[in-house]
Amino acid sequence: MIQIRGISAKSILDTRKEKTIEVTIDTTSGKFIASAPNGKSRGKYETPSYKKSLNDDIQTLNKLKLKSISLSKFDDLTKIEKILKNKIGANSVIALEYAALKALAKNKNCEVWQLINPRAKNLPMSVGNSIEGGRHTNNIGPSFQEFHFIPHATSFQEAVLINKTARQDCLQILKNLDKKFKKQLSDENAWVTTLDEEKVMNLLLDVKDNMVDEFVTKVHCGIDLAASEFFNGKKYFYKNMKKSLNKEQQILFICEIADKFFYIEDPLEENDFQGFADIVKNSQSLIVGDDLTVTNLQRIKKAVKMNAIRGVIIKPNQCGSLIEVKQIVDFCKKNKIRTIFSHRSGETKENTLADLAFGFQADFIKTGVEGVGRDEKLDRLIEIEKSLWKI
Repeated sequence: MIQIRGISAKSILDTRKEKTIEVTIDTTSGKFIASAPNGKSRGKYETPSYKKSLNDDIQTLNKLKLKSISLSKFDDLTKIEKILKNKIGANSVIALEYAALKALAKNKNCEVWQLINPRAKNLPMSVGNSIEGGRHTNNIGPSFQEFHFIPHATSFQEAVLINKTARQDCLQILKNLDKKFKKQLSDENAWVTTLDEEKVMNLLLDVKDNMVDEFVTKVHCGIDLAASEFFNGKKYFYKNMKKSLNKEQQILFICEIADKFFYIEDPLEENDFQGFADIVKNSQSLIVGDDLTVTNLQRIKKAVKMNAIRGVIIKPNQCGSLIEVKQIVDFCKKNKIRTIFSHRSGETKENTLADLAFGFQADFIKTGVEGVGRDEKLDRLIEIEKSLWKI
């Protein structure tokens, strides 16, 4: 058991050089530090990152007295959440809870993931974002936000290497196809291109074929449209393709893509549960909710009831509650919904997300392919994997 003796908070810079929160807790097991990331493409229904502002949350935490709280297990985080409810935002709660889990793991001489599930054994599949568009590139290129590779690999470490190879293959093809290509990197350290959606999707399929021919390696292709970002209330506007689609046309377009793409995230705007359901009904792809579901149990329950998703993105700082994250995972497993733990575009070196993904036995993890804020999560999962080999 640990007892919290004090809390302090300050702002640090994320990978986009924007301010985010770092929290330090002083416990009977020592001092522990954790931070939370920032999202750029945010769902309308996310819990606000801060109550009023980052500075206001920092001041609240620095004045907060939690000396009466003792923790002995993961579920004891409810004690923190009850006290902090309506006092600070989602980012601040998550940073504090991450730090608390580190302290508790130290006290119990175990890993953070073991606090969740000491019998965990399956590593998540790696979803690697290799080319980016949308808001993460200031709308320079395609309206779709992310273009992924998802390797079939014998180990997580191998999957990381496969994604790096695929990302490098993308670079070589972009040099030839995109006359305006400048080796520019996006918020998530993926390549920025001026090519339109269809050309980038064809590029991904070419790389997929190359991986099989050259390395005898099978990879799936995926896309995250973040469709709310280019929906104007009536139509989906594709700037580079110079066309706009109404709801029915967008659904038809997505169903055609689904023949070749295994993973499709947020294909429609964030209120269109029925449209999502129509796509699920007419495709076999893993249709994933993010802006639609925003790591919110009630919205996920609605999506499942309407058969609107086959998978759900889990971003702890979307809801600001690791207790709710646990409830979401339990509900998804019961209803055979795939879970994808995900980073944010503005990341930090914090690696607790990796422990959560493994502890909760997520099906996938989105971390990007490489770079500061990405490597820490990938390296942590490789470390976990190696530790399992020794058992």
